[in-house]
Amino acid sequence: MTHEAEAAHRAADQSSTDQPGTDRSGTDRSAMTAAEREAADKAASHEAAQSILQAFGGVRGMIDMTLPGLVFIVAFNITHKVSVAAWSALALCGVFVVVRLAKRETIQHAFSGVFGVALGAWISMKTGKAENFYLPGLLWNVGYCVALAVSALVRWPMIGVMLGPVTGEMFTWRKQNPGRLAAYTKATWAWVVIMGIKPLILFPLYFTHNVNLLGWLKVALGIPPMLLAMYVTWQILLKAPPPIKAQLDDEDE
Repeated sequence: MTHEAEAAHRAADQSSTDQPGTDRSGTDRSAMTAAEREAADKAASHEAAQSILQAFGGVRGMIDMTLPGLVFIVAFNITHKVSVAAWSALALCGVFVVVRLAKRETIQHAFSGVFGVALGAWISMKTGKAENFYLPGLLWNVGYCVALAVSALVRWPMIGVMLGPVTGEMFTWRKQNPGRLAAYTKATWAWVVIMGIKPLILFPLYFTHNVNLLGWLKVALGIPPMLLAMYVTWQILLKAPPPIKAQLDDEDE
């Protein structure tokens, strides 16, 4: 095994703790060469960056949140009935939940989709206006962008809050790792800009009552912006300092 491969292998099995001199297995980082420390840090940063897709539900989660809108617009075009389209979208969400339960998978993202679709279905059937099916989602997008911006301004960037538990660092990035705080803040602002494109495009269409164009664009703008935001976040975190693992109480004993 070459020197570089050995360093990379060691880095893959280690993660930083809140004691900067040792890794999780107790290895003294001061005993490592500069090249080994650099390789270890790069590996830890890469591993943390890879957690982005997991934090947002993966490809399956994005599909769960996108397909009901597609089913709604297709059913509406076929039947021209708001109620049929709404119930079709809601039924698909129910199928997603049942499948996840059968596979003993988390229903977090599927359930959030059910809630949004149910609210949209109720409003659209209550008002008789098909475009109102998409209103809760549009308002959610605006609220999400505002929440992201506020979180960055108060130095609790939402991307860090979401990824911290996944990477095992929890909130050590706030006090102990200023480089990651800066990276999470930058990534959060990137999400504000990228995800803010959707309501800027879709809200004007909502007020034109052009259901078809609104529905198809809503589907088209579902996954691509999120993938772009994830990619930008991944690139930012690759260059960030490695996470400092949170020291749990049971580890102290």
